Amino acid sequence: MLSQFPRVILAHLPTPLEHAPRLSEALGGPQIYIKRDDCTGLATGGNKTRKLEFVMADALENKADVVITQGAVQSNHARQTAAAACKLGMACEMIFEHRVTDADDAYLNSGNVFLDRMYGATIHEVEKGTDMDAAMETRADELRAEGKTPYIISGGASNKIGALGYIDCALETMTQADEQEVDIGHIVHATGSGGTQAGLMVGLQTSGSDIGLLGIGVASPYEEQIDKVWRVAEPTAEYVGSPGCVRREDIKVNTDYTGEGYGLSTPEMEEAVLMLARLEGILFDPVYSGKGLAGMIDLVRKGYFDQSENIVFLHTGGSAGLFGYSSILSL
Repeated sequence: MLSQFPRVILAHLPTPLEHAPRLSEALGGPQIYIKRDDCTGLATGGNKTRKLEFVMADALENKADVVITQGAVQSNHARQTAAAACKLGMACEMIFEHRVTDADDAYLNSGNVFLDRMYGATIHEVEKGTDMDAAMETRADELRAEGKTPYIISGGASNKIGALGYIDCALETMTQADEQEVDIGHIVHATGSGGTQAGLMVGLQTSGSDIGLLGIGVASPYEEQIDKVWRVAEPTAEYVGSPGCVRREDIKVNTDYTGEGYGLSTPEMEEAVLMLARLEGILFDPVYSGKGLAGMIDLVRKGYFDQSENIVFLHTGGSAGLFGYSSILSL
């Protein structure tokens, strides 16, 4: 299905599918497995690398010499984009929105930001509420005036091209489950810009799988999060030649764990991040994977999942961001 699309090799694939026995025992619920997309390799890893394999290939097809993307100051996507640009000999520019308004020095200068600077990215900072797509277009016009050929990458690389990476992940995960003789009941993951969930959804549907897919929202209200996923899922299905294989009403999200908003800590997230570190030796980030993990843990405790099923939690990475949030964790 995916061989027809341009692709560059950036990720270490396949990523492991690991049983988490101590977490499973501690929760007393279903058996939990972790799909380790924090191990994709590029710039400490994360889910955006899968998307960038297709997006950066499209940028090269369009003869781009500089990529532009956007996100919050501690964006995991930006960090991986900057590294991909270095690997492919391109420049990288970032528009950073100050979504966390009371940020400390660690947030502003450590973690992902430190790595962005190591990769030589040009950073432009804007205030919370800025129209980020318009800001990228403005910067692209400026670069064209300088004789450059810019390529704009949407936030989180969440578009029909980037979502191809998670069609591939769905197929990879099902292959690994077959090899390990694991019958997956649900895949659970953090959902933000929607591209990961959209790709997984299309991958599962086109494979005829009955695996449940649940996104734990990290920022947006329920209907807005559904819309984000649908705006990527529908064109992705058409792009791969399977129009109509997904329906808006089939998108499953839970937005009960966002707390006060994007990038803002919750007690449940802190508990979840420390629990996985101390039970399984695995690091999760405070913004995406940590809140997604907190949601899954709470749902297991509440009996949302059948006790006899196996759950796969897709770890989307982001542990570099822990250093930007070091002051909020109660160690």
